[in-house]
Amino acid sequence: MPIKVRLPIIVEGKYDRIRLASLIDGVLIETGGFRVFKDKELLDSLRHLASGDGIILMTDSDDAGFRIRNFIKSALGPKAKIIHVFIPSVKGMEKRKDAPSAEGLLGVEGMDTQTLLEAFARAGIESEQTQQKSELTTADLFTAGLTGKPDSAVRRRKLLAKLKLPQRLSNHTMLTMLCMMLTREEFFELAASIE
Repeated sequence: MPIKVRLPIIVEGKYDRIRLASLIDGVLIETGGFRVFKDKELLDSLRHLASGDGIILMTDSDDAGFRIRNFIKSALGPKAKIIHVFIPSVKGMEKRKDAPSAEGLLGVEGMDTQTLLEAFARAGIESEQTQQKSELTTADLFTAGLTGKPDSAVRRRKLLAKLKLPQRLSNHTMLTMLCMMLTREEFFELAASIE
């Protein structure tokens, strides 16, 4: 049964939209990949949507996906309401392609159903509402050894891997995802389990 999603979901291309159409009961909007960089009309539409109830942004976990995600986030401005959905970095090649992507990672279109559903669940999208589980702060990241210490980068990578999140997340985006995925207690337990 498809997930009923009230907010529009922004994806990179038509194959991502087609892939999600069987899982999502809602509006799916494609950026046309890098076309979004020059498409003023699309950006105006996204800005309008993000200033209202908000949007859900789901791109591939490769460099191109993060460039598109970061561009949209920047172009929409600091007041935009954006829920980020991240897929894990999984090696592979989509069935319709003759060769793997430059980084050899599967995109949204290549992810299996369970992985996609888990990605939406991690972002708090299981029904028509999104709820935050905790109010973690940057000080909590420091306390947990994820910032400001010699081994912080290694600890962050391990934490992101355990949560099946991409390695390229900025500290700010990681904090946003942690707040949506974990209670305070769960966060500190997980951070303590990383060696």
